[in-house]
Amino acid sequence: MTRNLFDFEIVVVGAGPAGLAAACAAAETCSRVALVDETPWLGGQLWRGQEHRAAIPQAQHWLQRFRASGVTLLDQTTVVAAPSPGTLLAEHDEGPRLIKWDRLILATGARELFLPFPGWTLPGVMGPGGLQSLVKHGWPIAAKRVLIAGSGPLLLAVAAALRKSGACILSIAEQTTPSNLRAFARALVLYPAKLWQAAQLKLGLRGIPYHCGTWPLLAEGDGQVRRVTLTDGTRDWTEDCDLFACGFGLVPNVELPLALGCELEDGFVWVDAAQCSSVPDIYCAGEPTGIAGADCALVEGQIAGYAATANHSRTEALFPQRAAWHRFRAMLAKAFVLRPELRSLATGDTLVCRCEDVPLDAMRKYSSWREAKLLSRCGMGACQGRICGAATSFILGWGMESVRPPILPARVRSLISATVSQPIGKKEQPRAAVAGDKSPPTLAAYSDSPRQQHNGVS
Repeated sequence: MTRNLFDFEIVVVGAGPAGLAAACAAAETCSRVALVDETPWLGGQLWRGQEHRAAIPQAQHWLQRFRASGVTLLDQTTVVAAPSPGTLLAEHDEGPRLIKWDRLILATGARELFLPFPGWTLPGVMGPGGLQSLVKHGWPIAAKRVLIAGSGPLLLAVAAALRKSGACILSIAEQTTPSNLRAFARALVLYPAKLWQAAQLKLGLRGIPYHCGTWPLLAEGDGQVRRVTLTDGTRDWTEDCDLFACGFGLVPNVELPLALGCELEDGFVWVDAAQCSSVPDIYCAGEPTGIAGADCALVEGQIAGYAATANHSRTEALFPQRAAWHRFRAMLAKAFVLRPELRSLATGDTLVCRCEDVPLDAMRKYSSWREAKLLSRCGMGACQGRICGAATSFILGWGMESVRPPILPARVRSLISATVSQPIGKKEQPRAAVAGDKSPPTLAAYSDSPRQQHNGVS
């Protein structure tokens, strides 16, 4: 059995806003750049479908810039392991791929945070982003009664998009306090584009009840969600619905960075001023370094791309923009901090690991994620702990100690294949990032920079 061997100077993993920006920036001074993504489209989950529409001008700008960049796109390619230094093992329909890199930029994005509550495994209960993704792919939503709950700006964006697609949005339940939201709204005056975006969303959702300081207690139904009980801490009420979209913000995809040895800080990948991780020649940008949205991800991606090619002047020129977006990131974290009551949503018999049917009471017998995983099989299912791991981190205070390959479920043939074909294409001499400078990029230019605070101001 053979597997294709690809050889690049710079490899970017993740084709969302951060990955696109990093690839475009790196391609300005490097001819051997590749962008790897498991999906067949560009733009990640945020900009999915924008290649064929002009709804988001920002997305169109970066998609067009990428198409003109000369970057090699390895789409539908899922990274599953890092078998040796400077290599990634990935899966593709045509067979396993071994991707060699000199410098690596990780832009692996984030996923929705689900907190278990009675009834959360019923059909029809899903994440807001997941429901929006289904609708983008043609899932019928017209005239469906949809209740939306959880936390974060994504709730409003999804509600507006579903309403445009014909859904009947019953109400939106945001768990954070009214005072937090008021403070966040006042601070948005420093970000006029965000303020305008928020105003447009509210206008598009006029007439829809918005309950602040409200969270779900129970979902019920006969093989399908039919009603949901909500509370504001003083009174409970029940709303009938056809679908319940519930998500409590985002958590970073740090499995690949962890597998590569990158250090975490407060649950996010630690990076220096050049977006370089604790592992030399491995950079990280976007949501894995802090949840802040597309604007911050684009700036961080460009910094990573320029830093990886030793384009120091372009790198440093973006520092003020990044600092501004990091202040916005801190505002988001403060405004939508999860309330302690959410730790008590699940009862003892509520499934926390839905892949392996492990309830909360079974997990409480153990003192750590590792112990629970070894003795109860939680986190051993198809999602590899991506759902229950994040939930137990919030509910029980556990942390993920390590990541073992494969990072995602993989075919046996990919893991046991040993014969490597000849490299595709002739290895070219890398172009110097700066005229007369033949040395590879280092961290020397940024060694005096303090660590960035992932949920604070840089």
